[in-house]
Amino acid sequence: MLLYGASGHAKVIIDCLLSTGESVEAIFDDDQEKKPLLGIEVIHYYSEIYHPHQKLIISIGDNGIRRKIAGRVSHRFGQALHPSAQISERAMIGVGSVVFHNAVVQTGSRIGDHVIINTAASVDHDCVVGDFVHIAPKATLCGGITVGEGTMIGAGTTVVPNVKIGKWAVIGAGSVIRKNVPDFALVVGNPARVIKIRK
Repeated sequence: MLLYGASGHAKVIIDCLLSTGESVEAIFDDDQEKKPLLGIEVIHYYSEIYHPHQKLIISIGDNGIRRKIAGRVSHRFGQALHPSAQISERAMIGVGSVVFHNAVVQTGSRIGDHVIINTAASVDHDCVVGDFVHIAPKATLCGGITVGEGTMIGAGTTVVPNVKIGKWAVIGAGSVIRKNVPDFALVVGNPARVIKIRK
């Protein structure tokens, strides 16, 4: 496997891959100051000819940056699914996505491409999670929830069943979402309220 992004997020992905017996050949990172990460070589430019038959995961936590990089990478994308995660055989998970330690993805849920389901997060039955979403540690999505592209759901957030969350929204940590959230909204609190609509 190849990674793009030599950050702390990459360390967790490396742990996931190693725990399944997958090796990491190298990490691409545009930052010239980046040093080898956990003993893995960092290449300071992206090259489509470097291990062209290896798959790649974008190991960057920022949803917008993942989207930009995904548009210019020619390698096929892989996945990192930690063995401690509980993933239903009837759930679907897209390419480039990662599911970290002790996370849960229940039956009938569809997870898009380049999604992060972070440590101990829970996605219950029949949820639809769009591309480039990040569900932070210990966030809980109850059943039947829809999350639009690029949205960030903060740590410890709870979303009640059948709520629709728009694209590129930001849900503050610890929020309780009881009603639909519009696109580009910044939402915080319990019960959650829209603070502003971001441009």
